[in-house]
Amino acid sequence: MPPKEFELRSISIFGGKLLYEEIIKATEDFDDSYCIGRGGVGRVYKAKLPSDDLVAVKKLHSPCDGERSFQKEFLNEVRALTEIRHRNIVKLFGFCSHSRHSFLVYEYLERGSLFSILANDEEASKLDWSKRVNIIKGVAHGLSYMHSDVSPPIVHRDISSKNILLDAEYEACISDFGTAKLLEQDSSNWTAVAGTFGYVAPEFAYTLKVTEKCDVYSFGVLALEVIKGQYPNNILIGSLLSPALSREGKIPVELLDGRLPPPTDKVLDEIFTILKLAVPCLHANPKFRPSMLDASQIIALEFSQIENDR
Repeated sequence: MPPKEFELRSISIFGGKLLYEEIIKATEDFDDSYCIGRGGVGRVYKAKLPSDDLVAVKKLHSPCDGERSFQKEFLNEVRALTEIRHRNIVKLFGFCSHSRHSFLVYEYLERGSLFSILANDEEASKLDWSKRVNIIKGVAHGLSYMHSDVSPPIVHRDISSKNILLDAEYEACISDFGTAKLLEQDSSNWTAVAGTFGYVAPEFAYTLKVTEKCDVYSFGVLALEVIKGQYPNNILIGSLLSPALSREGKIPVELLDGRLPPPTDKVLDEIFTILKLAVPCLHANPKFRPSMLDASQIIALEFSQIENDR
């Protein structure tokens, strides 16, 4: 039976107490054999419910006495994900907040993280150019929705390949909203630095103000990583400014993942569109970065034009 003081809220078809009992039983009280991932704030478990539904359960570490950051991160994720519904954003089914167990129940995405796939040569070879282009497009659409179609806007603040999950069809879903920030109009939106090293916008070196342009910079890094197949270092980012890229269709070979065969002409045009977009996304001055709405629309428009020209 669930503890007397537990709070479990269902956000979809699952019932409260029933869901709690099913999660505990399906994971054998969070036994290590069901653990499929570990992070700084908790572990993720795979659970099969009696209905045969597979879910991912993110169980947060028990907080130390007086530790408020734990509760804040938990509530951030709940608040952000109860506000949004988009095919490229992971679905939250329910959550439990209690001194014994605090966890969130998500849809289960079969392929796992983009990071783990790119780090595995065999799995990365299955992630062909069309799939990679579609992943970038999906992340762009998801971020555009968060920034422009939700009120107040939501800034993720930790877009990286570890926080992009893929389903069976390699459709991308943005996950892990523990550091997300809702941009309230009556708030200064100043905050502590958050995010993954290498993806954090450079303006955090001199300001702690959160804007949507923080996610735009991270998206630019991620887009290069997906095309290259590994995290892009400064030399690689610098090659984006090379004369070869400025000539239509001339993509420097060092920007492409050598584990894949050369892309077809159509996909090459799509990759070129993405690389051209990544340049302004990575601008040191956030004022010169596009919005994610603009980026999403550019990708949709350019891809549609490429399709029509074939």
